[in-house]
Amino acid sequence: MHKDYIALKEKLEKGFSWPSVYLFKFIVPADNHRIALVEKEFGDTAQLTTRESSNGKYISISIKEVMISPDEVIKKYQKLDGIEGIMSL
Repeated sequence: MHKDYIALKEKLEKGFSWPSVYLFKFIVPADNHRIALVEKEFGDTAQLTTRESSNGKYISISIKEVMISPDEVIKKYQKLDGIEGIMSL
C-alpha cells in the first residue's frame, strides 16, 4: 500500500466510527466521460453533487456514501486513481 494510503487509513481509523458516511471530493477535467467514470464507482444511495469551475475547465464532484471501513474508502480511491486527470481532495 502506498504511504499516502497508509497515512489516510490511520486518520480514518482514529477519526471515524465505522460504518460511517464518508465524503469523497474530486476534481476532474470537464469531460462527461470522466465524470461518468467517477459516478459509476458509487452506489445508487450515494449523494452526488457537482460544480463547474469558474473557467469551465474542471468539475468538482462531492459524493457522500456509507462506507463499512477505512479499507473500503481506500479501495474506492485506488479504483478512481486510474482516471486520467483526476485529483482527490
